Amino acid sequence: MTISDVYQRIENVGIVPVVRAPSSELAIRAVEALLEGGISVLEITMTVPDAVSLVSMLRKRYGNRALVGAGTVVDAAQARACLEAGAEFVVSPGLNLEVLAAVRARGVAILPGALTPTEVMAAAGAGADLIKIFPCSAVGGAKYLRALRGPFPALRFLPTGGVNLATAAEYIAAGAVALGLGGELVDIALLEAGQDEEISVRARKLVTAVAAARQSLAKPLRA
Repeated sequence: MTISDVYQRIENVGIVPVVRAPSSELAIRAVEALLEGGISVLEITMTVPDAVSLVSMLRKRYGNRALVGAGTVVDAAQARACLEAGAEFVVSPGLNLEVLAAVRARGVAILPGALTPTEVMAAAGAGADLIKIFPCSAVGGAKYLRALRGPFPALRFLPTGGVNLATAAEYIAAGAVALGLGGELVDIALLEAGQDEEISVRARKLVTAVAAARQSLAKPLRA
């Protein structure tokens, strides 16, 4: 899969779930629930115990069925370890140009975190094709994303942090190409209670909401 294919798949699916769990076992169950719910893009955070090995295992287990990436990558050494494990994309919570350069040098998709216009400009200038806006809801949510789109209409944004089912359509309308969701989707309490199916239900609802929001944008306005 080429780097362009990876970005296109992220955009097509429209949702990047942030899989953050206190154990690999719970993370695997979360992945299975997400796949059952129709979301095939998976961001495994480096805060999961033995996360690099988990990325490698998931790549082997699911092959082309899932797009497996590494998240919460905070330095170049960590990025290189994730790439060696087979991560198909790398996500960082903030802008680290060394991480960005290390991933781009390997021809792998990188989604650097940014928040301010200055950080967005720096990320784009370093070659980022898809920029994670984090924590988006803390600074105005969809309204903030729309404001960023004003001076940067050609850039592609992935708002993350506080995004949920109720706000999904607002973010799509504001110009998001995909949405990043953490605990609002991958709820550890549900997993610990054995309610994995509820995560699948949430995933299906989000897939439907994103599709409906995109369809609404595509409809011509009535005279």
